[in-house]
Amino acid sequence: RAQMTKNRAAAAAALVVLFVSSCARVPAPVSTPRLVAPDAGWVGRTLRKMTLEEKVGQMVACRFTGDFHNADSATIRELESLVSGSGIGGLILFAPAGVTETAELANAFQKLAKVPLLMASDFERGAANRVTGPTLFPPFMALGAAGSEDLAYAMGRITALEGRAMGIHMTYAPVVDVNINPDNPIINTRSIGADPALVGRLANAFIRGVQDNGMIATAKHFPGHGDTSQDSHSLMPTITAGLERLEKVELYPFKAAVEAGVKAVMTAHLAVPALDPTPGLPATLSAPILTGLLREKMGFRGLIVTDALGMGGVTSAFSTEEVSLRAVLAGVDMLLLPPEPAKVIAYLAAAVRDGRIPVARIDASARRILEAKAALGLDRDRFVKVDELRRRVAPKAYLDQAARTLEGSTTLVKNDGGVLPLAVPPEELVVISLSSDLGDYFAGQAFVTAMRSRFPQAAAFYADADTGQDRLDEAFGKAASAETVVLALFSRLSDGKGSVDLEPRHVDLIRRLVELPDGPKVVAVSFASPYFLRHFSGVDAYMCLYKNTPETQSVAARALAGEMDVSGKLPVSIPDLYPVGHGLELKKKIG
Repeated sequence: RAQMTKNRAAAAAALVVLFVSSCARVPAPVSTPRLVAPDAGWVGRTLRKMTLEEKVGQMVACRFTGDFHNADSATIRELESLVSGSGIGGLILFAPAGVTETAELANAFQKLAKVPLLMASDFERGAANRVTGPTLFPPFMALGAAGSEDLAYAMGRITALEGRAMGIHMTYAPVVDVNINPDNPIINTRSIGADPALVGRLANAFIRGVQDNGMIATAKHFPGHGDTSQDSHSLMPTITAGLERLEKVELYPFKAAVEAGVKAVMTAHLAVPALDPTPGLPATLSAPILTGLLREKMGFRGLIVTDALGMGGVTSAFSTEEVSLRAVLAGVDMLLLPPEPAKVIAYLAAAVRDGRIPVARIDASARRILEAKAALGLDRDRFVKVDELRRRVAPKAYLDQAARTLEGSTTLVKNDGGVLPLAVPPEELVVISLSSDLGDYFAGQAFVTAMRSRFPQAAAFYADADTGQDRLDEAFGKAASAETVVLALFSRLSDGKGSVDLEPRHVDLIRRLVELPDGPKVVAVSFASPYFLRHFSGVDAYMCLYKNTPETQSVAARALAGEMDVSGKLPVSIPDLYPVGHGLELKKKIG
């Protein structure tokens, strides 16, 4: 009995040691960053110590990529010169970028900066919009289709937490443009939708999610880029609407965002004669629009930042120096991506000295920028902990949340004859992937693979914008004799492309299938613009997923096979066919 007691005691002691050692390996909880009231003392002291060039430098943000660079590379040396020599106020992250590299570069640049840098990026679909590794969300139009403030808030929250973990303090999101032009080549699915109230409601939920968790959100593109068929990356569009329409549509979500406390607004490189009749003057350079409307009438007190200053919407009519000068005089606080930033800083400082820019105009912007940095806590700690990244970026809970958002946004627009969920013999199904982009031949490969896992004998065809007519005719011949054809439709939204519509030969193929007497059932799935249906309204079924990713392709296959509920609603109208809010429910098959 004594020996048994000793054994039990030894076992208990071993368990205690094991428990303690296990606890020691459990990482400490990570605190959530918060926006705080800025330290006015630090802001004032810092501002008083600055030279004119240093104040102007704070108003400039330059580009960097978060991929690997040798310390001696020309790219790193140039950025180091801009940070330590020119004293720029911020850096903007672009792809390619990795999680660890981004954080390490952020720390390295912060170490060089006399004043903490404001690090920003375009995280429209979460941090994964620019960085490989974090949680990837669908575009904002998917939020509009899901219609849930909870999903929008969660997306903003995760974006902020992952971004701050990597040293990024500001996202150029949400897009609050109201996409009422189906031919918009650059906003489209980046917009929440065509209903100003829906856009305002969900954008504000996203903004709360971002800013409650320590990151600055940016409402863009002021005063609204949704009603144009031109891309401001290439030229300057004009919004011809009158003031009454602008108030009800374009300006509505911006007013809502300002009232909700958004900390930044991005300008648009487009002319709006009803707000400023000056010929050929984009909003980015307009004092009546930025100071008169946004600052004075709407009461915005945060940062006004430009869209990229290398875009055709401003460079087509003005030199780099004149663009920067006019933007500052219009009321801009931060000049994003100006060509030759050191030259711009010197030019603006000279413009202050010769009286073209009031000193007070520079001081006001420099103060707002410093206040934003202090609100982020950068005056106390500008560095991030690289060793925490594996716990803070892309945990399963975040990935699951993104999956719920994607599933909730899946929209069934049409389902004539109950063709969905698919109930077809595998040998009677043909899947055709049609990409309207050059070099994107296998755009639908993940979708084909997912469909063939469910319909193993399904025939598959691929085409991109360069595929010859003979191959398209071959696909048509095979599809014409099938019972059901599923078309996966792709067209990338990218700056300078000029259109997000479908390749005309692909449209012709679909129309030929639809018009066949006694032809196959035709199911079209858009992994891009929801407006494709305008070209072939006679298809039997039409589903929208708003973006091409492996995740959306997998979800589409599940939805078509009846393995999930479908409940999304159109966030835009498809002219002459379906209104905003239309959407059919599809219930998951039982058994």
